[in-house]
Amino acid sequence: MKKIIINFILFVIILFITLIVILSTLGIKTNKFNKLITEKISQEKNVDLKLETIKFKINPKELSLFLETQNPEIMFKDLTLPITNIKVYVDFLSFLKTDLRIKKISLQSSELNITQLSKLSAIIKPSTFKSFFTNKIKDGKLISEIEIFLNDKGLIKDFIAKGTVSDLKIEMLNNMNLKETRLSFFADKNDILIKNIFGSLEDIKISDGDIKLNLENGVSLNSNFNSKINFTERVIKKYSKFFKNYNFLNNLKTLKADLDSNFSIEFDDTYKVKDYNYSVNGKVKKSMFELSSPFKNQVVTDEITNVYLSDLKMKTIIKSKNIIINGEGKYSLDDLNFLNINIENKLNNDNFNLKLDLDYKNNVQLDLINYKKTKNSLANLYLDLEKRKDILNINNLNFQEEKNSIKMQGLRLKQNKLLSFKKIEVVTENNDFTIEKNKKILIKGTKFDATNLAKVFDKRNKKNTFEKIDSIIEIDFKNINVPMSEKLENFKLIGEIKKGQFVKISSKGDYGDNNFLDISMKKNKNTNKKYLEIYSDLTKPLLSEYSFFKGLSGGKLILTSIIDGKKSNSKLKIENFKVINAPGVIRLLSLADLGGLVDLAEGEGLSFNILEINMEKNKDFLKLNEILALGPSMSVLMEGYQDENGTTSLRGTLVPAKTLNKMISKIPVIGNIVIPKEVGEGLFGISFKMKGPKGDIKTTINPIRTLTPRFIQKIIERNKQSK
Repeated sequence: MKKIIINFILFVIILFITLIVILSTLGIKTNKFNKLITEKISQEKNVDLKLETIKFKINPKELSLFLETQNPEIMFKDLTLPITNIKVYVDFLSFLKTDLRIKKISLQSSELNITQLSKLSAIIKPSTFKSFFTNKIKDGKLISEIEIFLNDKGLIKDFIAKGTVSDLKIEMLNNMNLKETRLSFFADKNDILIKNIFGSLEDIKISDGDIKLNLENGVSLNSNFNSKINFTERVIKKYSKFFKNYNFLNNLKTLKADLDSNFSIEFDDTYKVKDYNYSVNGKVKKSMFELSSPFKNQVVTDEITNVYLSDLKMKTIIKSKNIIINGEGKYSLDDLNFLNINIENKLNNDNFNLKLDLDYKNNVQLDLINYKKTKNSLANLYLDLEKRKDILNINNLNFQEEKNSIKMQGLRLKQNKLLSFKKIEVVTENNDFTIEKNKKILIKGTKFDATNLAKVFDKRNKKNTFEKIDSIIEIDFKNINVPMSEKLENFKLIGEIKKGQFVKISSKGDYGDNNFLDISMKKNKNTNKKYLEIYSDLTKPLLSEYSFFKGLSGGKLILTSIIDGKKSNSKLKIENFKVINAPGVIRLLSLADLGGLVDLAEGEGLSFNILEINMEKNKDFLKLNEILALGPSMSVLMEGYQDENGTTSLRGTLVPAKTLNKMISKIPVIGNIVIPKEVGEGLFGISFKMKGPKGDIKTTINPIRTLTPRFIQKIIERNKQSK
């Protein structure tokens, strides 16, 4: 009996194992469940299912029962779906009760062209995704597997879709195409995950990418991918349309880079883009920016047209309202001589915050302090600045070149107008001073190079950079380099600035050898007129930069001026001076055939007792009412103007002290009255005109010597004043 029982048990086990093997491999054919499966799958609208043979099988791993059919005919909206296999997983207890309950349905497809699925777009939400699927996907091959999970009532409670896509082609924005793309995907009712993305978007090679679309709470999309970029100008123009607020992208001409990218997009309840974030890490191998117009100014004297980047490690974050760019690598300006650069830039429309640390080799020129840097030396520039609307803040500027240093802190500018500043420090070969502003402006130092000061302010007279500055000002310099190698020591000034211009000055400086410079200015509170007086025992330091006074040597200078707004009336007087090797004077004497005076002017110089200039200035127009120069060898009387374009026009009379004039001066009574002996001037003169733009003034003379009554009158008036 025992043996029979054992054999029976073995038989049952063998039978069971055999059954399991058969059910897990071959299965058992049945038509019993055809109707049930058809009804379950066809309960979705527009779905029509036809089955042939169904096999009853078991999944030993999951210990679950399922029904399987091969190559069913399934239709959706008149579209034949290439389903190769259907598996229907059933509840074991319900199977025993003959009340079959389906737990899961698994569908496997063969390769399908994605464009054939356009009719499926009817069930796709939101409409933007539907439109994208219908209009933008142009080609691709799909192999998929779908698992549909049912609840106790036989209704769909969840699903899982997975598969692969190859040869995908998508038409993106602005006719940019994603092509030659392959990927794998996984999706359920809450998430869509796309992995292992490889493809190309224009000249971007994409690899190892993934995309996650979350549908649970609103809609959000996240993606990571690696890319190799080789942009031409044509492609860049397409991409620049995505970032219309960032004009600098219009200057980008070439870009070659290896990048790791991440982007995220959030949609609102209406499925419109609410926010996006795009970040990039990687290396820019090569890039070129072409400036919209060549850059050159009084400081950067080399014209810059192109900026090149090379081997730049970068990190960029692009959000809906701002861009953050960090980079460290090499750069070049036009000449492809690459230097170190470190950049941090935050952009928000037209606002930005820029931190720049770079080596610099091009020329730099600062006329105000007479500093020049040549290409032979290497400098370092650190710059921290920000722009908010129309305000530019230079938080920190540090320029270092060998022993030369220029530092600025807290500069605020609006439309190139200085609003405020904290501190400026300058140390060069000929400069060592600081400028600080607290309650007042304090300028103090051991030396200042003012060689080009007059020239600089003459160039800037049309633009008052400091018109927003009101302050008391104090200046204290031990040494000032002034033109013609002169030195001014112990210069002190106390004054006041209103709207960037002096309204009060009291100053004194020492040239040495008992020679001094005094400058004073006062403002009449009732009339708002300013009264300026300048006295200098030396003329060259103040006038050497003006071409009109070229060749002037010696003399004492007195300038008085009444300034009323943009108008001024001035009188300049210079006493006891010479004119040596002045090209304009020599040309005039040559044309007048005054050979002796030419020799004198080219040699020891023409001596003059006095020069007086009466002039009026209104904005950019300078009217020279009278220029009178009296000397033992010759005298000159002129008048004219200089217009806003720099064109000079002068006319006048030159009277040489020749023998004839001396003879006339000896005539009793008449001679002494008309031509005073102590003046030594003549009755006859030479008329001349001088006219032309700066650097190209033409001189003409009237060869006919005529009596000059006005000239004689001025000499008589001058003689009376001298007595």
